[in-house]
Amino acid sequence: MTASGLAGSERAPEGSRGRSDLGGEPQDTWLDLPPDHPYGLATLPYGIFSTADPDLRRVGVRIGDFVLDAGAAAEFVGMESGVWWLQPTLNHFLSLGHPAWKAARSWLVEVLSNPAHRDGIEPFLIPLGEVTLHLPIEVADYVDFYASQEHATNIGRIFRPGGEALTANWKHLPIGYHGRAGTVVVSGTEIIRPMGQRKAPTDPEPVYGPSTRLDIEAELGFIVGAGTSLGSRVSIEDAADHLFGVALFNDWSARDIQAWESVPLGPFLGKSFGSTLGAWVVPMEALAAATLPLPRQDPEPLPYLRGSAGSSGRNGSGEGLFGLDLHLEVRLNGTLVSSPEYAGMYWSPAQMLAHLTVNGASLRDGDLFASGTISGPGKETRGSLIELTWNGQEPLALDDGSTRTFLQDGDTVTVTGWAPGPDGARIGLGEVAGTIVKAIGEKHVAQR
Repeated sequence: MTASGLAGSERAPEGSRGRSDLGGEPQDTWLDLPPDHPYGLATLPYGIFSTADPDLRRVGVRIGDFVLDAGAAAEFVGMESGVWWLQPTLNHFLSLGHPAWKAARSWLVEVLSNPAHRDGIEPFLIPLGEVTLHLPIEVADYVDFYASQEHATNIGRIFRPGGEALTANWKHLPIGYHGRAGTVVVSGTEIIRPMGQRKAPTDPEPVYGPSTRLDIEAELGFIVGAGTSLGSRVSIEDAADHLFGVALFNDWSARDIQAWESVPLGPFLGKSFGSTLGAWVVPMEALAAATLPLPRQDPEPLPYLRGSAGSSGRNGSGEGLFGLDLHLEVRLNGTLVSSPEYAGMYWSPAQMLAHLTVNGASLRDGDLFASGTISGPGKETRGSLIELTWNGQEPLALDDGSTRTFLQDGDTVTVTGWAPGPDGARIGLGEVAGTIVKAIGEKHVAQR
């Protein structure tokens, strides 16, 4: 698929729908969606779906409460390049790079906005309730960062009372750990309570068994494409060439296993049992109206983390340094327990990507890196239970009258989110959800 192949000869004829002030995209679709619909033309997220045959998976694009069979639609109008959307993951599409991603979005906007295309495209729209959604990418590598100053400060105060809340390196580089790509699952997948070693400060010896301090981490996942060669580095200015889109993410955490194993190294079995990725990947282009300046970074990072725009630069095209104005909600068994705001995150996704590759580590199509827990200054904006309950000392009250410090078997956690779009539109970020099930034998395998 090439940029010209996707754009083809499809051009908006004179008299087609009006254009917005941002990006030249149409404001309306012939589906006649409400203007505040979170999945209008301004969003157009990508996912992987199937219908009757679960093994026949291909790329879908959400518009309203429908899923467009993108590859079949592209083939129908004569685009040979549509074959790249008739694939069981987004990885093939990710490999094509930014020019093709941009051209693809332009074509989708055109055929979903210009009434001249309605008869040809409408047969490929499938009601959302008739599809099964799958993991959108084959995760090549997975890295989790620690980009919220508030979260890092809260954790430091919990575990190092009386000491420095932030470690000495925290404001000099985006701290992260390399996770386990094979245990990233799609939203809706059950999460089996992990088994492992744990040792409380009062225990004489470690014990083995199910985690008793199972936690959540409300995060944002970044999907990467246009792979690089080993030994190369991605600069701040070039990050936009590799940042394809975002999806909501929950980095489930067994705090008791994590605390015992993380001396002197970082997270291992306390994290690697399962992480959940949202089914819909929102392109970075859809977030152009949601870009913000970063919070002031003091001390100023080293040059490779600054870029030409400076430490608080902003570029609405997604190039250079930027923050994101994203609004999340975390629900536990239906009770709203937190409303994290991404706008306060200290490190930019461009800085995370630049740091990830500064040592020459290569990127692969389908790489995933996550922001780390999104937390704000107020208790109502903390994105993990360990912060919300202050390590179990302040139980949460749920709407059903029960309380929680950490997760119990049967608990369901759902994270949703949205971003501002052009002309007052709202960009839907989908949801990431999972239910905790009892720890069982090694033969059990979760469906992906």
